[in-house]
Amino acid sequence: MVTARPYNTDEGVRVLQALIDQMLILWSNSSALLKGLEVTLELGFSFFAFGFLLAIFIALGIVFAPKYVSSLLSGFSWVFRSLPAIILLFIFYYGPARIGLDISPFWAALLALGLRHAGYQAHYFRGAIQSIGTGQLEAARSLGMSLPRGLFEIILPQMLRFSLPASANEYAITIKDTSLAFAIGVVEILQQGKYIVAREYNPLAVYITIAVIYWIITRAGTRIFAYLEERYMVPGFDLER
Repeated sequence: MVTARPYNTDEGVRVLQALIDQMLILWSNSSALLKGLEVTLELGFSFFAFGFLLAIFIALGIVFAPKYVSSLLSGFSWVFRSLPAIILLFIFYYGPARIGLDISPFWAALLALGLRHAGYQAHYFRGAIQSIGTGQLEAARSLGMSLPRGLFEIILPQMLRFSLPASANEYAITIKDTSLAFAIGVVEILQQGKYIVAREYNPLAVYITIAVIYWIITRAGTRIFAYLEERYMVPGFDLER
């Protein structure tokens, strides 16, 4: 016969006290985490927007520019997609100092990660443009529409719609890549978490909290992209989920 283990009230009290202590540590350091979160969001949204806009012009140039320009832009995309993000951060942080330029860690991270993001996003945009075909642009040109107007009024809106799923994935990667910026001195949320762990020596609770924050940010952003994908879906091109 199996007898039930008697409940140890002292053990329950210790567990409850440990949970309360962890919550108090997090609460007392919440201002530092919020300050780090502000830097994370500012950096992530800045280099996502920078890379997104740059990628549009790179993709259009790869597809429609003369061959030598297209080759240069393809090489740019390939180089930044081939190098690890941490190497780019070190190059953009330490490199300018060698030629006498003083650049802050934040701007070094924005340029390094933004250009890397542009390389990936341009690859997605190029595929979206090529899926449209040339017939629509040729028809626009035959009606007297200039090439720039045809690109920005016919090709660009469709390209953005077709690339929404890939852009959502790139957004999630972008937010997570901000955690690498601590390597060059950007005090984002992960770096703030390291400071808290050094003071309080409670790594599990701190890093789990930071993980939850990252999950909320990426989840919210990808849900927005999913809404946009459904809102601007092109009839006849929807896929079964």
